[in-house]
Amino acid sequence: MDVHRASMMNYGDCDVDEMDMKNRKMQHCEERVDSGVDSLKEDEYRKLVEEIEILRFEDPTVIPKGTCEAWTQEVTEDGDTYLHLAIIHEAEEYAVQIIKQCQNDSFLNRQNNQRQTALHLAVIMEQPHMVDRLLKAGCDPRLVDQNGNTALHIACKRGSLACFSVLTQIQTQHLQAILSFPNYSGHTCLHIAAINNYLSMVESLVQLGADVNTKEQCSGRTSLHLAVDLQNLDLVHTLISLGADVNSLTYGGYTPYHLTFGRQNSEIQRQLYDRTAQELRAMPESESEESDEESMSDEDCMYDDIQFCGR
Repeated sequence: MDVHRASMMNYGDCDVDEMDMKNRKMQHCEERVDSGVDSLKEDEYRKLVEEIEILRFEDPTVIPKGTCEAWTQEVTEDGDTYLHLAIIHEAEEYAVQIIKQCQNDSFLNRQNNQRQTALHLAVIMEQPHMVDRLLKAGCDPRLVDQNGNTALHIACKRGSLACFSVLTQIQTQHLQAILSFPNYSGHTCLHIAAINNYLSMVESLVQLGADVNTKEQCSGRTSLHLAVDLQNLDLVHTLISLGADVNSLTYGGYTPYHLTFGRQNSEIQRQLYDRTAQELRAMPESESEESDEESMSDEDCMYDDIQFCGR
């Protein structure tokens, strides 16, 4: 089974345009739940339901651990298992029976073609009780989808407090690692919650151990930088109260205060000016064309008079 876990490495495929929040508008893209749902014809869907109904679920206590029934190998063209489909179609009774049958079995961590596990789908479908059952049955909360998101990343993106609560209270031995995982856009759970303005979730994440000064991996912005980009005064206040470092620098050498230049919210600028170290208030100097010309060596200049076709 091809299983992907989030890693602590820097991802090379960061979307720079997505990360440039000065010029972009927030794009709300719903996670793709089941690429096969709309493509299923009525008779195909009915047949699928019938197949689920005729499954014989034996007492899981008498089944040897790790046993794989034939039906666990059945998948749709989109890679969805019976468990995926039961969760997507909110067939809770069937999902519960499947989970009971597959306690601590690798089947629970099967990923579809979008690398979504049943746990990802339970969060997307807003099914906290199913999230609870899956985690207790052995689902791995560290697995990531095709965008590098764990189930907790998705809960933070959707503002799902119920699923968030379950994910942070069960299998807590993995929680600190998950809180530090960046997705493939370089965002941690805290960055995502901040971007989407879920203030209570931001507070909870920091209380759970998320580093309020963690930098997203593409430009080195902290959640406070992102709050300034979004011109969100309430978020700025919340992050400062949680201990956000107002002197933190992006990879380009900019403090959150620097990002207030040219922005309309003067109150954010005032709040950050008062807190920013005096030596960091001035904008960082950028290399001018003049300095570039001065640094050119004689060897660089010797070809300035090259002529082509006598010109």
